[in-house]
Amino acid sequence: MAAPPGRKRSHSRTPRPVGAALAAMAVAFLLPMPAGTAPLPPVRILLFAGPKQHGAPGRHEYEKDLRELAWLLEHSGAAREVKTQVIVGEKPRDLAMLEAADAIVIDGNGDWLKRETGAIFQQYAETDGLGYNAETSAALKGFDALLKRRKTGLVVYHYTMFVDNRAGRLYLNDWLGGVWIPYVSHNPVDTWAIRPIPGKHPILRGVKPWTPREEMYARYFLPDNPRRTPLLTARPSQAANGTGGPVAWAYERPDGGRSVVWGGNDFHDNMHLYPQQRRFLVNGILWAAGVEVPRGGANDQMPPEF
Repeated sequence: MAAPPGRKRSHSRTPRPVGAALAAMAVAFLLPMPAGTAPLPPVRILLFAGPKQHGAPGRHEYEKDLRELAWLLEHSGAAREVKTQVIVGEKPRDLAMLEAADAIVIDGNGDWLKRETGAIFQQYAETDGLGYNAETSAALKGFDALLKRRKTGLVVYHYTMFVDNRAGRLYLNDWLGGVWIPYVSHNPVDTWAIRPIPGKHPILRGVKPWTPREEMYARYFLPDNPRRTPLLTARPSQAANGTGGPVAWAYERPDGGRSVVWGGNDFHDNMHLYPQQRRFLVNGILWAAGVEVPRGGANDQMPPEF
């Protein structure tokens, strides 16, 4: 329809004066952010490294491994900031400190040798094999309650799984969804062909096969449990060391927390030789802490040597 004579059709509204627009923008910046848009607090991860009491130099280097992992976590490329703290030579007993943790990583000694300091439990030789003294029992009860109440992530590596005490194994099975049983399971040194198990678990993002020389904790006792997801399988090169099987898994605990187990981490050089291993370990800790693993996996750059 034609416009009336003497009037031009308008195709746009009168623009707002520039000064008014700038004033509106300034007011918007000064207003408080809508609920739910504030940045999330940093993720806090505690890494407990056992004392260097087991193995030759270059093996069971708990502190070196975890300090490098702490650096990798803080440079992981995750959407949330990650803050880490490495604690050396102590069991996870300080509940006030643990209260603020989103995940706890433990890499240390098992309960095998009396001269060593266990990462979590009392040494087997100091017990009746069935339970613990009053002090240890109370500490474990408090740790167990905190994990379940806070839904704290728990990540455990290698020799930490060597627990012969019955009460200790019951705790590990409850926390991790499986156990390594001394003198039934095995841990041979060999060259292992490690392969991600097909699936879409976030921990496997960007993880490729690798073939390290490793003392691998394997042949775990894994009762049927739909909450446990196997992540890696490993096959030794020597037939005498078996046919291989799962050597890492993720576990979604009934309390809502998350746990991860990895049977390697003996030879420290593997942290430098295999970016695949670095990525897998960092992915696992992020997942246990409730952090979204980057789509292509965590950054796997070489960490500094500590």
